[in-house]
This record gives sequence, C-alpha cells and structure tokens, in this order.
Amino acid sequence: MNFPFRPRLTARAFAFSFLTLLPPAALGADATLQAPGANAGLADRLRGASASVAASGETNVQEILAAALSDYRTLVQVLYDAGHFAPVVNIRLDGREAALIQPLNPPQSVRTVEITVQPGPRFAFGKAELSPLPRQSDVEFPEEYAPGQPASTGAIRDAAVAGVRAWRRSGHAKAEVAEQRITANHLQARLDAQLRLAPGPRLRFGRMAITGDTRVREEAIRSIAGFPAGEEFHPDLIAKSASRLRRTGTFSSVVLREAEQPNPDGTLDYTAVVEDLPPRRLTFGAEISSSDGVELSGSWMHRNLFGAAEKLRIEARVSGIGSSNDIDGRVAVRLDRPAALGPDDLIFYLAEAEQLDEEHYKATQVFGAAGVRRTFSDKFFAEAALGVSSILAEDVFGKRRFKYIAGRLRAEYDERDSRVNPASGYYLQGTATPFIGFGGSKSGLQIKADGRAYYGLGADDRIVLAGRLQLGSVAGPSVSEISPTLLFFSGGAGTVRGHEFQSLGVPVAGGTAGGRSFAALSGEVRGKVTETISLVGFYDIGFVDADSFVSGSSARHAGAGIGVRYDVAGIGPIRLDLAYPVDGGSEDGLQFYIGIGQAF
Repeated sequence: MNFPFRPRLTARAFAFSFLTLLPPAALGADATLQAPGANAGLADRLRGASASVAASGETNVQEILAAALSDYRTLVQVLYDAGHFAPVVNIRLDGREAALIQPLNPPQSVRTVEITVQPGPRFAFGKAELSPLPRQSDVEFPEEYAPGQPASTGAIRDAAVAGVRAWRRSGHAKAEVAEQRITANHLQARLDAQLRLAPGPRLRFGRMAITGDTRVREEAIRSIAGFPAGEEFHPDLIAKSASRLRRTGTFSSVVLREAEQPNPDGTLDYTAVVEDLPPRRLTFGAEISSSDGVELSGSWMHRNLFGAAEKLRIEARVSGIGSSNDIDGRVAVRLDRPAALGPDDLIFYLAEAEQLDEEHYKATQVFGAAGVRRTFSDKFFAEAALGVSSILAEDVFGKRRFKYIAGRLRAEYDERDSRVNPASGYYLQGTATPFIGFGGSKSGLQIKADGRAYYGLGADDRIVLAGRLQLGSVAGPSVSEISPTLLFFSGGAGTVRGHEFQSLGVPVAGGTAGGRSFAALSGEVRGKVTETISLVGFYDIGFVDADSFVSGSSARHAGAGIGVRYDVAGIGPIRLDLAYPVDGGSEDGLQFYIGIGQAF
C-alpha cells in the first residue's frame, strides 16, 4: 500500500474559524495522556509535545478543542519520528472523540481530556534507496538509513539532506529531492523508502550584488569577501566569504543569498545583505587582588574609520592601585586594515607606551611596529610584525637603556566551546620575539607558549576539569644583559595564585632578577552548584631558572585555593579566588583575586 510521507488524519476536517463561536467553559479541564506499550522515553516525548497536556486547567472550550484537534497530527508525527507507523490515537473530551465533535454544536464545558496512544509495532526499513549520488563525495550518509535498520522519518530526512548536500558539494547548487515514495507494510512492520534526487546542472559563481544598511564602501566589501566569481560552485567557498565579512567585526548581520534561478551561461548570482554595527564601542574592566591592588582597563574602538572596515582600537590600563608598588600604566593604539594584501590578510600598525613598577624592577618602554595577519580559519590565525623598541630599566644590575629592532611572530589556535566560560576543547598560543640589539644592547630570542585544555563531566558538563601549561625561554645573552621586560617572573593571578605578583625570580648578587626560562602548571576542578553559581578548587605551581630551560633544581613555588563563580548572562562569570601559598617559603599569607571571566 502507498504510505504518505506526512500523516493523513482519518478524522473529518474542520473550519477552525467557527471555534470563535464556542462559549467559554466554567471549570478547567484535566488532561491526561496514556501510552500503553510505549517506553518511558517515548511516553515523555508524547506528553511534552501534546498541546492538550500543556493546556491542562484551561477553562475555555474553544482552546481545549483546538488543542485536542492539533494533537492528532502532532502525536502521530512524534510516533512516526520514533519509527511507529501504525499508531492509533484517541482523544476524548468527557468521553467523546474530539474529531467527531461538531464545531457548531460543541459541549458547554469540558472536565476531562483523555488521550490514549497505542504506538503499534516498531517498523524497520525494507528498502532504503537514495539515488542518484555523485561518484565522489566527502559527505557522510546516515547509517540509520539502510535495510534492516529501525525506520523513522528522521532517518529519511537526514538521508535526503545528506544527498542534496553531496550534490551541492560537487558543484550542483540547485540539487533537490525530486520524488519520494514511502510505502508501509503493516503486516510485516516494514517501511520501504525510495528517494529520487535531481542534481541539476553544475554551476559556477556569477556576480555578487550588495545591499543593506552599511557605510562600508562597496568595493571594500567585495575585497574583504573575496567572492569566488567564475569558480565552480562549492558551499564552503560562499561560507568563507560570509565569514570574512563577519570577522571584521564591523557588521551586525551578514547574509549571502543565492539567486532562485541560475543564469543561462551556467553561473549563479548572489546578493550580500549586510548591516553595520554601531561604529564605536567603549569597554571597561576591573580586577582586584590583595597583592596587586586594583587594575582598571578600558578601550575605545572605531569599526569603520575610513569607510573600508578599518578598525582603530585604543587601549589603556592602570594597575597597582592600592598596592605596595607604584602605579603601572599602559597605552596602546592599533589600526587594522582588512583585505590589504588579500581577503584573508590584513595589515596592522601598532604603537605602545608602558610604565612598569614591578616587584624587582622598574621600566619605561615604547614600541612601534607594523605587521601582517593571516587568518586560516575561524579558529586559527598567525601574525608577524617588525618594529623598534626602547626600554629604560632599573633593576638589581642598575639603570640601563636597551634598544632593539624586534620582530614578533604569533600564532593562535582556539578549539574551545566558549571563550569566556569553556567546558570542552583546547587553546594553543605561541609567540616568538627575536630582538636585535643596537647602541650596545645584545641580541637574542624570546619564546613563549600557552596551552589550555578543558574536559566536561556529567550531564550538561556540571563538572569541568581545566588545565593550563605556560612555558617561556630566552636564548642569547646572560640575565644581566637582557632587558628585565624580556625575562620571566612567577606569581600572581596569571601564573601562581597565593603568591605576590612576580615574586619569584632567580637570586643574583644583591637581589633578585628575572629568569631566562619559566614554566607554570595550573589545574582547576569547576563544579556547578546552580545554573549560575559554581565552586572551584585549584592548584598552581611555577618554576623560574637563570638558564634557558627549567629543571628540577629551578626555583619554584606553588599555591592552592578555592573560588566561587557567578555567571552573568552576556558577560561571563564573575570570579572570586582565595589562595594560599603551599610551597616556596612565602610568608604572603592568604591572597584573594576578583575579576571577570575564568582564571584561564
């Protein structure tokens, strides 16, 4: 027998507009749903989908009858999705079948709504055909759509979607399902499904029109998108163009719509619909710790400075407010020009000025550079810059000036599920800074790496294990011949909590200097107490050495503690950590840290 893909109800069709004539009921109706023969999971899905169950307690006959009539189709579709293709659904209002109630002669009231669902047997696929298919495709087809597998409309839909996707990825942009024949054998509980695809012609990308509320120049949008005009159609190419536009941070909405019909020459046109974000943005941040005092930071950004989605960002930071050290400050300006060398490349210009008054040194430094950034994907980018820096520093070795021609090579790969509150994935970042000294300064190379990993446990990742490894090394001159800003210290919120900021270095005659190598390992266990409150336990350990590599004999310290996180929607968790030194001979005592976002 022929079996329709969508259910055809045996009940009579009704004109629902007449339901407005029904009088309201005096008492609320009590709705129940029984599904004998169904497992607990299916029964729960049926109850969750039922409009009548959701409307239990309703007093208006109009609403009760409308919910009951809609439930016939809804419950049958749930059963089809679960592979039950011979169900029987009865919905009785005070004992009367809802489908047989005349709209012009309704009951005056409804006290009970009794739904009985008999799922019937679970069907299996007899035939599961999908044709034609391209000879080569990187699309995975659902294993559930195969002879002998449990049948469901979900498996049929997934197979159809996979078939269309395979043709689209083979250059056939207008592929579609041309025919579907679905036949049910009730005696054998077997479902035969035959899907016929119409791939359509192989197409190439045509022209891209641009519309929308934007102040970015049209030629700039085209350069940024890198629309692949003339190339063979592939959905990944159009997704990449849209991603390039979003990546600028200029647009609130980016949609690339393909034309309904291809052109006679075998090309397919697109329309880019873009809308701008507000051109300016102001941000503010604050962090408090017992050892470092208060740190205030802010930034101002213009997203479209000259009309080509250029991004100008000015950052300022003041730290050490209320601490035993003098106040530190930093001002940085960066200008990004997207698509300056290609759709995936941008040129940036950077200028920084910073005043540092740290535990073991003071420094004033300025740095200016120009560089290029290549974005390989939404998760991976790399950038390189070349500039000049001048540093006036005073530490245990005296007051000196360092002058460098410095390069900066940086790469980042972000596989986290969230930037502000990750529960799974990992994050990798590496930086190499070769510096060539002039005016008496020595040359060398600084390397830094930061790796983080996250693993969620339990339902909804209610427990998260988080780990972080930081490494650093300087090759070249001795400790006394390197600017202290290029050396490594440990201690504080970003390395080892429970110890004073940058409290660990290497001992030298007359005091403490930074090391040429550094390693820090942090581990956290984060557990949700409620949907917004989490408790955290953590342990940090750090090493610093005068040589270029840390070892078992390197100076070290460690700290441990507990923390509380309060998750604020749209911002991230507000963090409070209490930490105590457990190794390293420190007498700092209990330290506390307050900030926004996880510690790492």
